[in-house]
Amino acid sequence: MDELTPLCNETLPRLADHVRIPRYDRSGLTPGIVHIGLGNFHRAHQAWYLHRLMELGLASDWAIIGAGVRPADSVQRERLKAQDCLTTLIELQPDAVSAEITGSMIDFVPVEPDNAALIAQMTDPAIRIVSLTVTEGGYYRNAAGGFDESHPDIVHDAANPDKPRTAFGAMIAALRVRREAGTGPFTGLSCDNLQGNGAILHDTMVSLARLVDARLAAWIDANCTFPNSMVDCIVPATGEKELALAHKFGIGDRAPVTHEHFRQWVIEDRFCRGRPDWDRVGATFSDHVHAYETMKIRLLNGGHQLLANAGELLSIETISECMLDPAIRAFFRKVEDEEIAPHVSAVPGMSPASYVELIEKRFANPAIVDTTRRVAFDGSSRHPGFLHPVLRERLGREKSVHGLALAEALWARMCTGRRDDGTTIEPNDPHWELLRKAALEAEIRPRAWIEQEQFYGDLAGAADFASTFVRCFVMLQEIGTRRTLETFAKGTI
Repeated sequence: MDELTPLCNETLPRLADHVRIPRYDRSGLTPGIVHIGLGNFHRAHQAWYLHRLMELGLASDWAIIGAGVRPADSVQRERLKAQDCLTTLIELQPDAVSAEITGSMIDFVPVEPDNAALIAQMTDPAIRIVSLTVTEGGYYRNAAGGFDESHPDIVHDAANPDKPRTAFGAMIAALRVRREAGTGPFTGLSCDNLQGNGAILHDTMVSLARLVDARLAAWIDANCTFPNSMVDCIVPATGEKELALAHKFGIGDRAPVTHEHFRQWVIEDRFCRGRPDWDRVGATFSDHVHAYETMKIRLLNGGHQLLANAGELLSIETISECMLDPAIRAFFRKVEDEEIAPHVSAVPGMSPASYVELIEKRFANPAIVDTTRRVAFDGSSRHPGFLHPVLRERLGREKSVHGLALAEALWARMCTGRRDDGTTIEPNDPHWELLRKAALEAEIRPRAWIEQEQFYGDLAGAADFASTFVRCFVMLQEIGTRRTLETFAKGTI
């Protein structure tokens, strides 16, 4: 289309008939949720469930207020505020593309160094849920998995509780005001890919609060709830291709979101101040979230790391292209089937083997332009969170870890910053310089990589893993990524 319709409330009726627009009156929505970390995933997932609920004439008092605690979040705020916080969701199926405008978000608080506006918003008694997507590495955990009270951000928030840097410090500051005013607690809902994300959020909140005010920490522990949840939908980053897709629909959206057709959300029903009826539009409330989490985190998120690290080394740009590469796909399938799936339990309606088949099809969808770079980002959180728990279980049962050791060697090689064709891999991790230093040292002494205790804990002391990792890393150096993957597929590593 030649002419673009700028996205805002006023222009919704002018959009093309094949673009689905909200069927509810947005002027009648009132807030009930503050969401911190408002990126693409939230808008394609949790905000979509609420939007569809509003289309049923429900949940009009549960609208979302967006928030962020990083300076970069102010750019997102500016984009979304300019279009009345509307979002274009573009669903990409292999044979069809469709567009939908969602309107469940109604405002975005100013992004400030002391988080004053965010704290004030969360003190509003109407806010009953504070949800978060702050990435797997955003919960201040140490190498042992506990709360890292020595982190500079935590030290700052403990010393300056009225001017916190972190989302958690801001939540605690708001809860202090609510406790003193008698307006009650709120539910903290993590929507990040962490095993037991609600329990981790609970521990982070109470541990930080305890550094500030022991009585407040006890009140949060006794009154707030932190349900575990499992979230799933493949949502690529937005770039020129995604903007162009919105333009094909005639929509002038500055921050459109593309996503696959599949969505899943499994949540514990523990909400201290009520909740929307998300189950009316496809979410599942369950007391067995752990099993769903384990299946998704180990097979899908872990599988993503298998693909992305190998893909980066072989200069393959997208996950779907990785699935077309015979060597990478064989590596992915062999590790999933033989080393990860045996440590995953079935959930209602889905066996581990069926789930591997499902994600293989999802990853291979060529319409989803999900880059290996995006998926490989923050390996320092994703490998310990997604792959190392399985690695430890297999070692504990004296099972082979050849594929998982190769996955770690691929990550290490990627962190040298060089692809097999000699091109440069730009920094792609919050700890990139530390990782690159260890990876380059590993070229001389391979064990240096797994001796990074902050990421591997005591795994360097596991003889079977250490010896296999060294063998894989040396093989990657000597014969390259493709031949190493082919050798593994033949069972000769």
